[in-house]
Amino acid sequence: TDLRPLDILSEVVPAGGLAHGMRVFQVQGVRGFQLAALRPRALGFPASRLFIHCDRFPEEFSIIVTLRVLSVPAKRNEYVFTLMAEESPSVLVGLRYAPEKLHFLFWSQERAGGWQTRVTFPNVSLSDNQWHTLVLAVSGPSFSLTVDCSVPKDVVVETPFPASLSVKRASFYLGSRRRRKGVFTGLLRQLVLLPGADATPRICTAVNFKAATLSVPTVLQDQPAKPASNEVLKYPYETDTKVTLGSRPPCTKQEKAQFWFNASQRGLYLCNGSAWISMLEVKQRLDYVEEYQNLVTNSETMGVEVFTIPKVGLFAATANRYTPPGSAIYKWTDGKFVPYQNIPTYQAQSWKYFTIGKKIFLAVANFEQNDRGQEFSVIYKWSRRKEKFITYQRITTHSARDWEAFVIEGEAFLAVVNHREGNNHNIDSVIYRWNPRTGLFETNQTIPTSGAYDWEFFTIGPYSFLAVANTFNGTSTKIYSHIYIWLSGSFQLFQSILTFGAADWEVFSIGDRVFLAVANSHSYDSGMPAPSNFYAINSSIYELNITAQMFVKFQDLPTYSALDWEFFSVGDDSFLVVANSFDGFTFSVNSVIYRWQGYEGFVATHHLPTVGCRDWEAFHTGEGSYLLYSSAKEPLSKVLKLKTT
Repeated sequence: TDLRPLDILSEVVPAGGLAHGMRVFQVQGVRGFQLAALRPRALGFPASRLFIHCDRFPEEFSIIVTLRVLSVPAKRNEYVFTLMAEESPSVLVGLRYAPEKLHFLFWSQERAGGWQTRVTFPNVSLSDNQWHTLVLAVSGPSFSLTVDCSVPKDVVVETPFPASLSVKRASFYLGSRRRRKGVFTGLLRQLVLLPGADATPRICTAVNFKAATLSVPTVLQDQPAKPASNEVLKYPYETDTKVTLGSRPPCTKQEKAQFWFNASQRGLYLCNGSAWISMLEVKQRLDYVEEYQNLVTNSETMGVEVFTIPKVGLFAATANRYTPPGSAIYKWTDGKFVPYQNIPTYQAQSWKYFTIGKKIFLAVANFEQNDRGQEFSVIYKWSRRKEKFITYQRITTHSARDWEAFVIEGEAFLAVVNHREGNNHNIDSVIYRWNPRTGLFETNQTIPTSGAYDWEFFTIGPYSFLAVANTFNGTSTKIYSHIYIWLSGSFQLFQSILTFGAADWEVFSIGDRVFLAVANSHSYDSGMPAPSNFYAINSSIYELNITAQMFVKFQDLPTYSALDWEFFSVGDDSFLVVANSFDGFTFSVNSVIYRWQGYEGFVATHHLPTVGCRDWEAFHTGEGSYLLYSSAKEPLSKVLKLKTT
């Protein structure tokens, strides 16, 4: 356990500089060496520099490698490193990568004349342009490979690793077998030999397993000393500059030093590992809203979902009341939504778009039974061949109102809101877990709900939350809606908030502050005198109080049977738009856009005429920013364009 790691990579790097044929690149915020193929012998050194007191290769050891592999052509092999005798073309010890395979090579001197032994680890996929850390542990005939601290791949062979392999007059070669053919073309960050121990427990304690380190050359370390204002970097490096177009992508350590160009706002941003920093931007401000498109729908629309299928386009799915003709999917074509696909639904309430790996899904919440008296909601899967959504899985539901899709600890979940069963509103809503083996969603947990309308999933730091909007318990709309937290493999109650016919939760962040807005639809209690207006009622915004570890009321806003909140941004400004549906007298009610004004909170800035407004969706294209609202009272939804200055 007291044997020190032998840093093969650092031996090639001269003090205060780089060896000829090496360049430093930074990718996804991590630095590595790119090796030149012209002079592979230049990237070598005598083994005696590592094995000072003994000229024998250790019998038991681990090899730790952190690398980023480019796409390797079929039938091509690339060497990560080799140990070779001076006068022989044979590889004494080596590590070689081929598409979907990793080979460990060693020279067995027990056989007559010597023999090359190859230990192959199949199904090792590294060519995804991501960083990976490999730990190869060797002990006699046993060989174990761990990739990114996942489950080890174990291989036992007839020919054990030699107990006494001489390294006298041998040299290590980085990224080659001393020839140009088979030179490693990716990036190499770490190459360490740890004698006498399995390094997996030492490596697999890092937060980022893919870039876990035991020993890394100084030039590749993540935090170089900050130079003085007039001093150049001691170790200059290159980076593969990638510019992402479209809507705001994630900014994590993986995207560090990457650019995002926001075409609609003409802004260029740089990811610093946690947030997008503006580099060049024309600051835009919302001036006014104009009517852009009247979207004729199959019937009244209860909900709308806007989504983008990569390399296909932008779509909007409307949840329509009547069958036939069912609900529709529209595709953004030449700056307008045009009909694309009709899907039979049964008083559809909402759609939810989500992905699992490369699979693309769209789930509909059906409120009524089908023609045969069956009541279920349906998950559709995108067919790349047909370029249509096709039926994938039917799930029994009870007057379903909403689906929510989310991922926790790498596992995919889908939660349905069951509104009522017959006249009973106090029933279970269900959370389903994706089973990768069967390729189906299976019941994972049930949660009691009361006439529920909406699920809202969100994360705060490492914690996952799920909020339910409870609407009616059979006698009153003045009931508690609940926020659940994921603990020990299930959702457990975190906080209860009194709501009034809650129809929607919307979570959003402004800077470091986290808010949760509820849309209250009406106030009714069979045991209390009727109010002057059931539908003129405040909806509320709550803010997370870190000290109290709970959401506390931040602001009340007057609404009229509010059914939805939608948060969006224009430039540096943040907005909320509410779907006001009914004021007690008419469905022709103004919905309102509120602008965030710091200490003042949200202030009404735009009043938008709507008819039975049920749902809002904000979206962006290369031509600008838009709002789409659905009407539950007429077969006409509207696309509004946000005009900026």
